[in-house]
Amino acid sequence: MNDFTKDFAQALFNPDKINDLLRKELQQAINNLLEAELTAFLGYDPYARNGWNTGNSRNGAYFRKVDTQYGPIEVSGPRDCNGHFHQHRPPDYKQPSDVVEEQNITLH
Repeated sequence: MNDFTKDFAQALFNPDKINDLLRKELQQAINNLLEAELTAFLGYDPYARNGWNTGNSRNGAYFRKVDTQYGPIEVSGPRDCNGHFHQHRPPDYKQPSDVVEEQNITLH
């Protein structure tokens, strides 16, 4: 059994732990996908020798908090030096909308 299976088996008896586990796994999966997308864009793995002196390289990351149905997660969006890498991500600092307020606006 891997760690996820063990953690999931233990969390089955407590719904709060299931949400924590799913939130943690979702955060890890999203951050891994974003890093893999940058690797595919640049054409080389982090710290790979064939990436030296290519004119573009990794340049840290920015962090965003995103609300999900399992709770807030922190997304780490990687950047490149030239600023050409743009992945699909949540809009910058978008506030969550209130359903009642939206319905009220549409009724007027």
